[in-house]
Amino acid sequence: MLLLERSRFPRHKVCGEFVSAESLELLQNLLANDFRHLLTRAPRISDSRIFLDGSVLKAHIDPPAASIARFDLDAALWETCCVEGVNIHAETVVKSIEGTGPFQIVAGNQIFTAQALVNATGRWSSFTSPEIRTRNSQEKWIGIKAHFYEDSPAPSTDLYFFDGGYCGVQPVAAVTNGSPTRINACAMVRADVANALPDVLSLHPALHERSRTWEPAMEAVSTSPLVFHKPEPVQNTMLQVGDAAAFVDPFVGDGISLALRSGALAGECLQSFFRGERSLPEAAALYSDAYEKRLGRVFKVSSLLRGWLRWPRPIRRPMFSLISRAEFISRQMVKLTR
Repeated sequence: MLLLERSRFPRHKVCGEFVSAESLELLQNLLANDFRHLLTRAPRISDSRIFLDGSVLKAHIDPPAASIARFDLDAALWETCCVEGVNIHAETVVKSIEGTGPFQIVAGNQIFTAQALVNATGRWSSFTSPEIRTRNSQEKWIGIKAHFYEDSPAPSTDLYFFDGGYCGVQPVAAVTNGSPTRINACAMVRADVANALPDVLSLHPALHERSRTWEPAMEAVSTSPLVFHKPEPVQNTMLQVGDAAAFVDPFVGDGISLALRSGALAGECLQSFFRGERSLPEAAALYSDAYEKRLGRVFKVSSLLRGWLRWPRPIRRPMFSLISRAEFISRQMVKLTR
């Protein structure tokens, strides 16, 4: 197995760092024994709170999710690959890919050949399809994240919505402090509304008040563009996983889960190809179909929720107030994004 990485791990990335319960067992099986403490020490997130239009929607998360610093999670996965004997090339930029199987990969000053490819380059790279690139001409969105120290944060993921975006806050485990007093503040905001985290924190009254006592634990990092589109799990017989297949609305908390689950699904579908039971196009078609059946719902639900949040406030506010008083509806909303 060959892994080509354009930069080096670990590095800070914009990420909500919410690991849903259905992915914890998968992650447990992926990590080498020396790194499984990340799961046992991670704060459990048992509740969610949505602050919107002066109301608070509360939902219980059962079974609880975990919160793991992306810096530490990526480092553990990288080291696990090393332990398992994966042929790793860091700081190796892929310049071009030729063929539809077998493939010829030009990376740096080297040429590699591969029988099958999995694209895990993220939501925006030189391999992003032209159809998706055309969507970047619409509204410009950016992601911003930083860690802070906060006294006794609740075991909750809190979403503060404001005109032009939102900011999520939750406690997070980090190797450097070994304590849940570190929190992650991660925002998605329209570029014309804010482009720095201090500006974001001032856009919601409750968030602004809460953040007044925070002490920074790292420099903020940002990323763009953030483009929503229909999932594209296959491109020219290359299987695409995680954000390379589709970028999901961060507020549903499924980004890490989709990356893990789609990666596992890609490996599962390619097994039949390597056993000689299917051609590569057949394995790619199998993956595309399985992706839609197993993972497609979360994109449809998140799109509906995103549309609802764009409704005019006079219409949205009474509906949200009603939902916030109906615990059953809030539980169902959580389940639909899992």
